[in-house]
Amino acid sequence: LENNICKKKNMKILIACEYSGIVRDAFAAKGHDAWSCDILPTESPGNHFQGDILEHLDKGWDMMIAHPPCTHLAVSGARWFTEGKKPWSLQEDALDFVRKLLSAPINKIALENPVSVISTKIRKPNQIIQPFEYGHNVTKKTCLWLKNLPNLKPTKIVEPDTVLVNGKRMSRFHYDTFRLPKKIRGKVRSRFYEGIAKAMADQWGNDG
Repeated sequence: LENNICKKKNMKILIACEYSGIVRDAFAAKGHDAWSCDILPTESPGNHFQGDILEHLDKGWDMMIAHPPCTHLAVSGARWFTEGKKPWSLQEDALDFVRKLLSAPINKIALENPVSVISTKIRKPNQIIQPFEYGHNVTKKTCLWLKNLPNLKPTKIVEPDTVLVNGKRMSRFHYDTFRLPKKIRGKVRSRFYEGIAKAMADQWGNDG
């Protein structure tokens, strides 16, 4: 008799704008053909395209997880535009890049960013998650724009470690990074969380 048991399909997955390899390796550990892409070389051994992500969007991917740079998108830095310290064209270029990623010819897409102008200029996110919902004691609102993917479910809720600064609560991790040299501060803050990456691979990588 013919075996009608459905086996999980290993997918071809692109991780856009990632050099850490964190999300790529989470999906690779599940058996998927996962590739990261960034203008920087990868920090860990693995499948990686170094260059322009826009040149790789039409290569038959089943899924893309995208991490577009938030430098000119984050709400926290909007004042630099309104005060005239940055030209608005930088924000428009960043938004155009996001639109190209979201409209890529890929069936399943997840795009992540902190709270940003994407919500008002393009569309609101499907959900907002926190690292402390995935095992990290950090508060950092992370927005997810999804295409043909379900909302991500929390996997391990822990108590966030916060500190009171000028009457407001903020993540101790974020506060501690102020002591870092400015040239590496942004890189440390933007590093993706392994717990969220694993949740993505576990929850989105099993329904190929």
